[in-house]
Amino acid sequence: MAYFDLSGQTAVVTGAATGIGEAIARRLAKAGARVAIADIDAGAAARVATAIGADAFPLQVDIANSESVSRAFAEALEKAGRLDILVNNAGIAGKAAPLWEQSEDGWRHVIEINLIGVFLCCRAVIDHMRERRYGRIVNIASIAGKEGNPNMTAYSASKAAVIAFTKSLGKEVALDGICVNAVAPAVVRTRILDQLTPEQIDYMCQRIPMRRTGEPEEIAAVVHFLASPDCSFVTGQCYDASGGRATY
Repeated sequence: MAYFDLSGQTAVVTGAATGIGEAIARRLAKAGARVAIADIDAGAAARVATAIGADAFPLQVDIANSESVSRAFAEALEKAGRLDILVNNAGIAGKAAPLWEQSEDGWRHVIEINLIGVFLCCRAVIDHMRERRYGRIVNIASIAGKEGNPNMTAYSASKAAVIAFTKSLGKEVALDGICVNAVAPAVVRTRILDQLTPEQIDYMCQRIPMRRTGEPEEIAAVVHFLASPDCSFVTGQCYDASGGRATY
């Protein structure tokens, strides 16, 4: 018996053209899933889908735009015939600066992508999952959503909201065969670090007992379980992948 087998299932992974999302997409595909590489960058999504093979396909989507989300998920359903797994990974860090140097537009942009995007994607797939009496939703949050990182108020607030959203939705669909969970990474070695200052990265690493950044593949391993049928009595939870930074 193969554990965490995803054969015959279809997964949509947002922000899957780079970083953690790409690592998740590759891991789920190796487990047998057909993966939709959902990303705002259509060209990058196509390149990753081609590299993965195994029936992976690109899906261009702006997760902050409801019409784009509706169109993309309809396209994915038409192409695959079923949607079993949704991984809401797409997100941005926003400007690294104290509150008094943050603009309203910049703050709203982070919230629209990191929080509203999760809402829109979950709403797009939830009726289908409820009708089929099965689904796995994994939302990528952040340790910043638990502890709050200075100079990252919008990001921290958006990820805290994702954790609460996960707990709420998990309870709403607990009787529908759908498990909804979150993963809260600490700092991970991806291109999102390019948006931060060296001081910001050092602040986060110094608070990790393992004293290093995580790797995208380490986050993908946690997501794999939460996206699988073996995750059958776990819902509304937030799994830390933080090198020991938070233990609550």
